Amino acid sequence: MRDAKTYHLPITLFDPEAAHVVREPLAAGNGHWVGAPCVLYLPDEDAFYLYYRRRRPRGQEPDRGFACYVARSSDGKHFEDIWSAPKAAFGNSSSVEKSSLVRDPNGRFLLFVSYVDSADNRWRIDMLEADSPAAFDPAARRPVLTAADIHAEGVKDPYVINVAGLWHMIASYAPPPATADAAARQEMHATADVYNTGIAKSSTGLAVSGDGRDWEWQGDIFAPRDHGWDSYCSRISSLARMEHQWLAFYDGSADVAQNYEEQCGLALSADLRTFIRLSVDGPVVQAAGGSRSVRYVDVVPVGDELYVYFECARADGAHDLRLAVLPRTEPLPTK
Repeated sequence: MRDAKTYHLPITLFDPEAAHVVREPLAAGNGHWVGAPCVLYLPDEDAFYLYYRRRRPRGQEPDRGFACYVARSSDGKHFEDIWSAPKAAFGNSSSVEKSSLVRDPNGRFLLFVSYVDSADNRWRIDMLEADSPAAFDPAARRPVLTAADIHAEGVKDPYVINVAGLWHMIASYAPPPATADAAARQEMHATADVYNTGIAKSSTGLAVSGDGRDWEWQGDIFAPRDHGWDSYCSRISSLARMEHQWLAFYDGSADVAQNYEEQCGLALSADLRTFIRLSVDGPVVQAAGGSRSVRYVDVVPVGDELYVYFECARADGAHDLRLAVLPRTEPLPTK
């Protein structure tokens, strides 16, 4: 991974305050969030499918990421829920988070869900499969990646895309800290969220698959820097094709105090394994209020436009789910 200090950004940046609000949180205040979106656009159906999760603060039952949803739309702006599942449906998980929704060449829908494994309090990723998103059954999920599989402290927030017949899963993961003693290792999972402890950092790794079901971990592709605004978290959330390169939107934070309030950065890659940061000096997009967080950006090509979905901080501390529409200047892949 290399850094670059002088680059022209290859995309028009969006204004979070001018964006359309797709979903609002259930209440005002910190910890009341809706977002972590993934949108699948199907031109043959003239349909948009939106995955998102809702969250409450710790201590307000059901708390944390308490439920996930899939909604359908014909215009990408106004959605109707067609499926939902509580966190308890995933093995009595304490929280469910970002997922990735795709359709395979046979027309089957695949949902890659990240949630906390109640057996070890570590984040993991499982897959649900159905002929329609409305028919997803959490009880029929199958394992995809666990922390033990990749020798890490957690793995979550997948972004799945098919490139020339090879499935790629980009995911946040927590490498084991080299200096952690036995007490620190126990502390890492006492809260059932290793990322909010400050002991292990949030990096980005890659897995690949020939069929979208069986995955092989490739290792780290985008690690936090030693210093700077993204030195604690560097989490790629989505990709857009720009000529012969990939533009990556990523979530960054400087320390654990910004966990859950990450900011938006950009990076470029030619091979999805080596990335050049375009946002070295700071985030490229920020909200006007609260923590100013803009995170979990998901970019979807729609005709001559880019539909950019994201989770955004409000002045009252809550997060809502928004959509910005940008001109499309380069050919982009479909999910």
